Amino acid sequence: MKIASWNVNSLKVRIPHLTQWLSDAHPDVVALQETKLEDAKFPVDELAAAGYQAIYSGQKTYNGVAILARNDKGFHFENVLTDIPGLDDPQRRILAATIGGVRVVDLYVVNGKAVGDEKYTYKLHWLERVRDFLANEIKRYPKLVVLGDFNIAPDDRDVYDPIAWGEEVLCSPPERAALKAITDMGLHDSFRLFEQAGSHFSWWDYRQGAFRRNMGVRIDLILLGDALKSSARAATIDREPRRWERPSDHTPVTVELDIE
Repeated sequence: MKIASWNVNSLKVRIPHLTQWLSDAHPDVVALQETKLEDAKFPVDELAAAGYQAIYSGQKTYNGVAILARNDKGFHFENVLTDIPGLDDPQRRILAATIGGVRVVDLYVVNGKAVGDEKYTYKLHWLERVRDFLANEIKRYPKLVVLGDFNIAPDDRDVYDPIAWGEEVLCSPPERAALKAITDMGLHDSFRLFEQAGSHFSWWDYRQGAFRRNMGVRIDLILLGDALKSSARAATIDREPRRWERPSDHTPVTVELDIE
C-alpha cells in the first residue's frame, strides 16, 4: 500500500497537477490539505476519471482536507470522522477514515502565524486536543497512519538554516514539544526510518528562489503506528511537482507499506 500526503494549496488551481501526479505515482491512498473548496464544488468527477474515489471536508477559500483512494483496489471508506471530541473548530482541518484495514488520519495543523500571536496559542491548544484524540485512535486502530501538513519542523535537520530560523513559528520549542507528545505515544516519522541526513524538505516559499536554492523546511509528515512501523519499505519526498508551472508551495510525501 502506497500512501501519500500533499498540501495542494488550492485544489481548484492544482487539479491538473494532482491528476497528473496520480497517473505518474500511482498511490493507493492520498491525503490532501488546503483544498480551499466548499464540498459542493469538490471535483468528484475529475478524480473518478483519474481512478479515485474521495471523501472531503471543506470550506470556502481556506483550509479543507480530503482523502482519496484508488477505485481498482476495492477500497471503501469506513468510520469516517470530520470533527473530534473537545475541539469546537469550524475550520476544516481534520478527516479520518479506515481504508483497507488501515486507519488514516489527515491533519492540516494550524499555522500559528507568529510566536506569541493568539493564533500561535490556539495552535498549541489545537495540538493538545488532537493528541487526546489520537491517544484513543491508537487504542482503537493499531494500524494507524497520521499524516498531513503539520506546520512544525521536527528538528533542526528539517530546516534549511536553523540559526536564521531560530525559534520562530514552525520551529519553536513549544511546537516541537507538542509534536513530540504525539509521536511519543507510539507514532514514528516514516521518513526518518530511512533517511537521517538534513536538507530534505517538503515546503519552499515562493519568494527569493527558495526552491532553486533549497531553502525549505520539512513540515509534511507521515507518522506510522507501532503495528505498521516494521512494514514500511520506503519513504520519499517527491520534488518533481514543485518544478511544474504554478505549483503548490508543498510537494507530495509518500510511504510504502508491505501489507495486504
